[in-house]
Amino acid sequence: MVRGDLGGSTVGLMQDSMPNVTETATTSYATSSFFTNYPLMSALLAFAIAQASKLITSWYKDNRWDLKQLIGSGGMPSSHTATVTALSVAVGLQDGFGGSTFATALILACVVMYDATGVRLHAGRQAEVLNQILCELPAEHPLAESRPLRELLGHTPTQVVAGALLGLVTATTIRLIFGSGVQSR
Repeated sequence: MVRGDLGGSTVGLMQDSMPNVTETATTSYATSSFFTNYPLMSALLAFAIAQASKLITSWYKDNRWDLKQLIGSGGMPSSHTATVTALSVAVGLQDGFGGSTFATALILACVVMYDATGVRLHAGRQAEVLNQILCELPAEHPLAESRPLRELLGHTPTQVVAGALLGLVTATTIRLIFGSGVQSR
């Protein structure tokens, strides 16, 4: 409580317990805009669907739940591709396909897809070869006890195309379902 002297009388002000209206409105707007941000929600949902499908596929193939699939890279479909494709399609549908925001999102998507089928795919294949070499080393070799490298890093072109289709369908479906109910600029 803060006390002040106004013409001989003491006035108690409850400044600390009074909410700041501007801060409350800003926080409320920021929270509601986060959850109504159509491009962001499209991207996050596409990522979640792609990762969940990997989990379900691994359960179907191996008859066990492999929770690492929820955060792992590689596999069908490409969740990175689904994410950036959903983002770029949602930005295009919301802001128009002729703007600089869409151009930025599209270039980001192309870089991610190129990286998935290029650098990361080949790094995974190199890891396979190196792991095979490690398995063939004699027990007395200093590297014989090395932990194997992760092999599933990148994606085949088919996995990237599947991720792109998932991202496209996700962003378009959200737009069709919620239509003008999604936030626009």
